[in-house]
Amino acid sequence: MLTGCAGFIGARVAALLLESGHSVAGVDNLGAPSGGRLGEWRLGRLRQHPGFAFHRLDIRDRQAIEPVFHAGAASLPVSAVLHLGALAGVRGSVAEPEAYYQVNVVGTLNLLELCREFGVGKFVLASTSSVYGAEVDGPVAEDADSSRPLSPYAASKKAAETLLYSYHHLYGLDAVALRYFTVYGPAGRPDMSVFRFIRAVAEGEPITVYGDGTQRRDFTYIDDIARGTVAALGVAGYETINLGYGSPVVLNDVIGLVEKAVGKTAVIEYQERHAADPLTTWADISRARDVLDWTPAIGIEEGIRRTVEWYMDNREWTRLLT
Repeated sequence: MLTGCAGFIGARVAALLLESGHSVAGVDNLGAPSGGRLGEWRLGRLRQHPGFAFHRLDIRDRQAIEPVFHAGAASLPVSAVLHLGALAGVRGSVAEPEAYYQVNVVGTLNLLELCREFGVGKFVLASTSSVYGAEVDGPVAEDADSSRPLSPYAASKKAAETLLYSYHHLYGLDAVALRYFTVYGPAGRPDMSVFRFIRAVAEGEPITVYGDGTQRRDFTYIDDIARGTVAALGVAGYETINLGYGSPVVLNDVIGLVEKAVGKTAVIEYQERHAADPLTTWADISRARDVLDWTPAIGIEEGIRRTVEWYMDNREWTRLLT
């Protein structure tokens, strides 16, 4: 069972599982950010696989999602839950903190309770590097302080992690919390920086940068994230694992790579940095190497090139996304 199957990361993880011969029961309510034209595009590609069963449901409604644990996919019972469904985004959570809590915390609790009830023994949770809070001077490892999140989004993900550990401790659930670092790539979220930069440069629109553009992000390509997420299914016990590239890139340099790939010059408008945004995200990925036998394969220049290529191939409708 995979929640958030029409979302950016969820759809790629689902495709990878299906291509490997697994059956996937996909759950999504097709609300923001996975709804709309882009979500339907992702979902349409998944529907081509005979092992995929789609359930349009909201994880906040436990009674509604319970039948999925009965039905599974391809008449097979649910053997693992990959919980990638969430409300994501730092600024959105400042505006609507209650909605983020309901989806990211109550939704996670509903799924954990159903795993307990139905004897599902594996659970992979999509968390975020935002739990680390304030900016760091070097690569941050999983045992770094995560008790001071800077936004309701980060706080809700940290709360979901603590619930996950509780169910591992109480019921022996094999549980992994994956802390993703700035994921980008083809069919990415329109509100994320790389998609916004590509569309703006391609369409001759100004780019809004919050801060002076010297902030650094550990940009991680979607295919690498999907591989790491699937690998987490093989973990026994409890683990918290960073999935990032392991080398942050200055935001202004990313814009330069977009300019190069598109073949146009960006028009940049700088605005004040949001208080909930850290200056730097930088993953120590030693544990991912050791536990998952995982290392990222796609660097930022190649990743930007592939993402620009996808955008231009689908420009007729992607330029209209907001």
